[in-house]
Amino acid sequence: MRNNNRLWRWLAFIFVLSFGALGYLGVQIYLSAPPIPSSVTASNGDVIFTGEQIQRGQQVWLSTGGQQLGSLWGHGSYVAPDWSADWLHREAVALQHGHAQAYRKAPSALTASERGALDATVVDEMRRNTYDSTSGVITVSAQRAQAIREVAAHYDALFGDDASAATLRGQYAMTPGMVPDRADRQDLNAFFFWTAWAAATDRPGETGLSYTSNWPHEPLVGNTMSSSAAIWSMVSIVLLLAAIAAMLWLHGSRKDEPAAEPPKADPLLGAAATPSMKATRKYFFAVIGLMLLQIAMGAITAHYAVEGQSFFGLPLAEMLPYVVSRTVHTQIGIFWIATAWLATGLYVAPLLSGREPRLQKLGVDVLFWALIAIVVGSTLTGWLGTLQHRGVDFSFWLGNQGLEYTSMGRVWQLLLFVGLLFWVFLLGRALWPALVKPSSSRGLIAMVFLSATCIGGFYSASLAWGQHTHYSMVEYWRWWLVHLWVEGFFEVFATAVVALIFTRLGLVRTESANRAIIAETIVFLFGGILGTLHHLYFTGTPTSVIAVGAVFSALEVVPLTLIGLEALQTWRRSKAIPWLAAYKWVIMCFVAVGFWNTVGAGVLGFAINPPASLYYVQGLNMTPAHGHAALFGVYGMLGIGLMLFCLRGLYERQLHADGLLKPAFWSLNIGLAMMVFLSLLPAGIYQAWASVTQGLWFARSAEVVHSRVMETLVWMRVPGDIVFAVGAVLLAGYALRLLRRPALQAATQPSARSKGRPGLAVQAGRVAEQ
Repeated sequence: MRNNNRLWRWLAFIFVLSFGALGYLGVQIYLSAPPIPSSVTASNGDVIFTGEQIQRGQQVWLSTGGQQLGSLWGHGSYVAPDWSADWLHREAVALQHGHAQAYRKAPSALTASERGALDATVVDEMRRNTYDSTSGVITVSAQRAQAIREVAAHYDALFGDDASAATLRGQYAMTPGMVPDRADRQDLNAFFFWTAWAAATDRPGETGLSYTSNWPHEPLVGNTMSSSAAIWSMVSIVLLLAAIAAMLWLHGSRKDEPAAEPPKADPLLGAAATPSMKATRKYFFAVIGLMLLQIAMGAITAHYAVEGQSFFGLPLAEMLPYVVSRTVHTQIGIFWIATAWLATGLYVAPLLSGREPRLQKLGVDVLFWALIAIVVGSTLTGWLGTLQHRGVDFSFWLGNQGLEYTSMGRVWQLLLFVGLLFWVFLLGRALWPALVKPSSSRGLIAMVFLSATCIGGFYSASLAWGQHTHYSMVEYWRWWLVHLWVEGFFEVFATAVVALIFTRLGLVRTESANRAIIAETIVFLFGGILGTLHHLYFTGTPTSVIAVGAVFSALEVVPLTLIGLEALQTWRRSKAIPWLAAYKWVIMCFVAVGFWNTVGAGVLGFAINPPASLYYVQGLNMTPAHGHAALFGVYGMLGIGLMLFCLRGLYERQLHADGLLKPAFWSLNIGLAMMVFLSLLPAGIYQAWASVTQGLWFARSAEVVHSRVMETLVWMRVPGDIVFAVGAVLLAGYALRLLRRPALQAATQPSARSKGRPGLAVQAGRVAEQ
């Protein structure tokens, strides 16, 4: 117990210190972000763009789909270009042609010495920082002003409905008239120019280092990997090896503890489900429905990489454009995984405390329908806003904010925040008796409640940015939500719940689980909180972000791996016990979490996390390879495992069609592996070669994305997608069969559940509604 108290103090210290450092670096990002000028002016005095146009252009881009339509500074989708890299390359090429006129030759016809002089001129002009901090004006030469106008004309045609850009528009999976208003297109051009300017122009006081640390790789403007990215990448690898060695040493030096001995009878069989526990059933059916919808949207979205505006010849993009299908695919994935975890919390709380608070069922019902309203409402308004071009205000408040994984409008975010706080309230009032009563598992229960409180509270990060917030700060706060909320506190919550489940099943000793959960949370948060910064290397942040992000992202250790392996070992020792067969696929889901944590979050994640790697592959298919393996493999399989555990206690044992779970489990995991290793990862490697050899603009160009190799790799997703979808359908079939009526003999003969045996948390007295 004393050792546990020491661990709790260390956890509090790491939590406060890490968030203090993250907040301090947030202030530094705010202070050193690329400045938004009052105007961009040619040397002859002509105003090309105003600061107001740049700021409104950010809103216009986000309202068109934003990160669902190409990417910016590497964050977003992968069919359309990265607009900052694309503009930068097009402007550099146009500037080359402008300066080459002095030689009266095309750039390709120049001699080596002439070409060298021309290249040096372009690099000098693109990198020289002409921003005047006093007047707020950026001044460009007449030749560069002309190059800017040429690129702006290209984007005006592309985002409008000009027939000359129809082919390219189709390759980018864009629909005609993405930005129907010409003034909005001019504002969009201003914003794109500014992002490219920040990517090439030297920071004040730095030579050869842009505001985005020389990202993207673009030889024409002298953008090459910085020395800090190389050095901190090497440091991160050394630290990773040292951390692995230290973890193995500590694990090997621990005193051997007696293995857990599963009881001879199922300890959960007699637990009586309370009314609020039964009310969670509908949550799990909603989970499966949302999962099927996500898979359907994923198949459509992937196909748009081949036919940008059609689905096997059908003009589907007229009603369901790429922007909408990808938004739904990414957003619904978060919704169904989070719903599975929220419902699990509501189910286990009375089970652990042995008491049902007054009106708890009503609260569970109200929360469910509120969540359904948010999911349906945000999806419909986002779809309508995109199709009808409702404008920047509608997109921000009700439609699609254009930010990956956090796309719903601000009104829906506010409602979801209130819903999450209500969930914490329901969970806390049900867990309270177990929290105040001394027991061997109180530490685990406390971790469940504390992490749930963080889940509710930290969703407030989604409210931290506004319509006029600097884009660097939008990315800073967005990753607070995506990384800390989803990958951080939700994972701690789920880890604690899984540990409680294993202890109740007798697979893990309570004392061991108590110490392990605190120690593993310390290790995870020590690397995970500041590891958030690895998403922000090249988003207009100072070089200190590269150093801190590289070091701490290398130390991110996902705690579920060890628990999953321990459970697998215990399962193997105890597989002769007949009653454990009822939980086989629950435990196998948790074991799969451990596997995908190692492969998806670990191997594929670290393959792109070091700055030297991310410099070349950010915005390429290496990222979705990691994302699919980690998001579904870890969080999705965890949600499915938790769902299966709860359904096991919510329906009579004879109703469970366990024969469907085996093919469902293997189809989901094999399909995911096929999807990642036959399609996404090879596509990412192919693009990485293009990025290293010629530049990121080329890796994201239509020439590469629609090359025979890339389109073949897109088709290679089909077998994996089919196998994966079959697994989801089998899982849905399993759930639907739970709705059957029990067999006649089971209805007439008393069962352990119908006898009203006590819940797990109290071994005397019934679970009663207070």
